[in-house]
Amino acid sequence: MSSFNLPSLLHRPRRLRRTEAIRCLVRENQLTVNDLIYPAFVMEGEKIKQEIPSMPDCYRYSLDLLLKEVTDAYNLGINAIALFPLIAEEKKDNAGTESYNPDGLVQRTVKAIKQEVPNLVVITDVALDPFSSYGHDGIVRDGKILNDETVEVLVKMALSQAEAGADFVAPSDMMDGRVGAIRKALDAEGFINVGILAYSVKYASGYYGPFRDALESAPKFGDKKTYQMDAANSREAIKEVALDIAEGADIVMVKPALAYLDIIHRLRDYTNLPVAAYNVSGEYAMIKAAAQYGWIDEKKVILETLTSMKRAGADLILTYFAKEVALMLR
Repeated sequence: MSSFNLPSLLHRPRRLRRTEAIRCLVRENQLTVNDLIYPAFVMEGEKIKQEIPSMPDCYRYSLDLLLKEVTDAYNLGINAIALFPLIAEEKKDNAGTESYNPDGLVQRTVKAIKQEVPNLVVITDVALDPFSSYGHDGIVRDGKILNDETVEVLVKMALSQAEAGADFVAPSDMMDGRVGAIRKALDAEGFINVGILAYSVKYASGYYGPFRDALESAPKFGDKKTYQMDAANSREAIKEVALDIAEGADIVMVKPALAYLDIIHRLRDYTNLPVAAYNVSGEYAMIKAAAQYGWIDEKKVILETLTSMKRAGADLILTYFAKEVALMLR
């Protein structure tokens, strides 16, 4: 018999945490392999698999090895990849003309993937920075990033990717009006079934460093604050999403994810469109680095991090952890 009297408790929340089976029954959010999009890096050459120093266990692949990588991902239950190219310096220019080369690296890769794994959803990036000699997402003139002239190139890029077989084009450039221009051009050319996954809310973030290492696409001057969003703003996110929806976006995305869970939540309340979150390279690198030092339990932190994005309202998550998570969820 207790030496003190407990108050009479009608509500004991711990009853619903007592066993793993009970916890599973009442779990509010469930991360599944169907939520995952796997970002993949492709480069020219053959039999090349290069680890990215700032992204442990993440690689650039030549096309022949990328086909095996994406096939393995598909066999794990991952239904979609997002493709990013490493472009040779000699093929870059201010206007990003290589971006819409019908025989370019991206176009050849899309065709090969759709032939090898036809049911895999292929999402292609639409932005100039991998193709730009300045490393910016748009055409540069007198130190400024031109909007409308850049949109004309983005339209050409999107059309060439659609022609190659892309299921979704994903404008990540943050130029004004590009979603509407791309949608109009796709429809005019008969690509009515090619979707647009819009990087609607993309912040000028310090979390992108390892990605820029992976593609050797860091800006050669200045920063991207005249076109990517200010990290202090949240109401502006609604404006950007509203514009992209009005212009024909099929899916809207927030990038980065971890420091912007509040933005994901606001978008989930605002729109009925699917909301994607990009678990970006810096977020990946921080977990990998801490795990290498033994400071965290890597698997637990990965699952907790991605579940937080689901809990905030994300329907889809682009993550470099996709294959690891698919294995864990098995």
